[in-house]
Amino acid sequence: MVGLCSRRRCLCPAEGVEERKGVGKTRKVDVYRSLKQAPFLRGIRHHLHSQSGRLPKPLEGIRVLELGQLIAGPFCGTILGYFGAEVIKVEPPESGDPIRVWRHIDSDGVSPWYRSIARNKKSCEINLRTEEGRSLVKDLANKSDVLIENFRPTTMERWGLGPDVLYETNPGLIYTRVSGYGQTGPYAMKPGYASVCEAMAGFRYINGYPNSAPVRPNISLGDSVAGLTAAFGTVLGLLAKQRLSHTQHKSGQTIDISIVESMFNMTEGILPEYDRFKTIRQPSGTTVTGIVPTNAYPCKDGKYVIIGANGDSIYKRLMIAANREDLTSEEYATNKERVKRQEEIDDAISAWTKELTSQEVLENLEKANVPSGSIYNIEDFVNDPHVVERNICEDVRVGGQNGWNVKIPAIPPKLEETPGESNWAGPDLGQHNREIFMDILGLSGEKVKQYQEAGIVGKTL
Repeated sequence: MVGLCSRRRCLCPAEGVEERKGVGKTRKVDVYRSLKQAPFLRGIRHHLHSQSGRLPKPLEGIRVLELGQLIAGPFCGTILGYFGAEVIKVEPPESGDPIRVWRHIDSDGVSPWYRSIARNKKSCEINLRTEEGRSLVKDLANKSDVLIENFRPTTMERWGLGPDVLYETNPGLIYTRVSGYGQTGPYAMKPGYASVCEAMAGFRYINGYPNSAPVRPNISLGDSVAGLTAAFGTVLGLLAKQRLSHTQHKSGQTIDISIVESMFNMTEGILPEYDRFKTIRQPSGTTVTGIVPTNAYPCKDGKYVIIGANGDSIYKRLMIAANREDLTSEEYATNKERVKRQEEIDDAISAWTKELTSQEVLENLEKANVPSGSIYNIEDFVNDPHVVERNICEDVRVGGQNGWNVKIPAIPPKLEETPGESNWAGPDLGQHNREIFMDILGLSGEKVKQYQEAGIVGKTL
C-alpha cells in the first residue's frame, strides 16, 4: 500500500515507492516519479500542496487542444474547460471561428453566443492551411492530453495531424473526433450538419403532427448532444489512460463521435419496439405515444400548461382536481386502458383548463400533487426564483472594467466539493497568442514576428 503525505489534504505518496504484488513476485514502482511525469497531473501537483487547501477541479491539470469550429466540437471543449481543463482554441487568423459573428452581434462586433461557448478557453490564431502552421499545432498536440477536432473525416490525416502520426510522439493523447456520421462507413465523407443528421437518426420523423412536415427545435440540438457525448467519451478515455499507462506504451485512444449516433441514442424505446413488433413510431404532436395523459393544455388566458399525469395514482388525483371523478373508474385505472381512451381524457382535461387561467390551473394541481408547469420563454426562465437560487445562469465579464456582463448557462452536473465555473468569457481573437506561442511553445519574439509576416499566425501579440 502507499502511505499518504503528512501534509494536510495531500494525496501524494509519503515515500514515493509502492510495492505491487504480482503472481509469484513483488515489484517496486516509483509512484512519485510517475506522478511527476504524468502530463494530465501537471496542474494537480501544485494544487495538492496549495496553502489555500482548495480542492482541484476534476479536470484541472489537463490540457485540451481544440481544433474545429461552430458547435459540436467546441461544446465538448466548453464542458471540459468548465470543470478545470486548460483549453487552447486554435482559430484561423483574422476571421476566427464563424460563430463569433452568428446571430445577434454585440457592440464589440462579437456574438454573445460565442462568449458563452468559448468561456474559459484560450484563443490563438494559427493558419492550418500552411505547413508551418500545422507544425505548430503538432507541437501543441505533443504538449496536450486531449485533442478535439470536428473536421470532415480524413482532413486531419491529409494535414499530417491524424492520430497515428500524433501517437508516435504522444502515445497518451486522447484524440476526440466529432463528425456527422463517424470516421468509418459509407457515409463518413458526407457533410454532416446537425439538421441532416437529426433527420437520419429518426428524431425529425417523430416530431410534429401526423401528415404534416416534420418540425425542428429552434436550436442545433444534434450538435450540442454530440458535444456532450464527446465530453463524456473524452473523460472515459482519460480514465482508461490512467489504468493503461503502466501496462502498455500507447495509453491514449481515439474517441469517435457521430451526430447521427448521438441523436439516435436518445430515441429510447423506438428501436426495440420496431424490432419486436415492426411498429414504426409516428409523430404525435404535443403528446407522447403510448403514455396518457401527458400533453399541453390550453387555459383561459391564452397560455398553455404542461400536465404529466401518466402514473396511475397521479392520474386519479388529476381527475379529482378537474371535477371528473367519473373518469377514475376501473376502465381508466391503468395506462394501458387510458391509451385506448386518450382523446376522451384529453378533451376532459382541456375542458377544465379552459375555464381557468394558467396560474389557477397550476395552483390547483400543486395542491393535488400533480406534476405540471408553465411553458417558459427565456425571460420567464432567467427570472424564476428557483433558477436564481440555484445559480443556473452565470454572469461573465466582457471588455474589462468598461465592459458589460453576459449571462450564460451554468453547466451541470453540480459537484459538491469540486464544482465547475465560468472564469472568463470567450476571449477576443488571438488574445492568448503570446502565452501560447512564447510560453508554451517557447518561440522567440523574432520567430513569432516572422510567422506573422508570413500569415502563419495572427498579428495580435
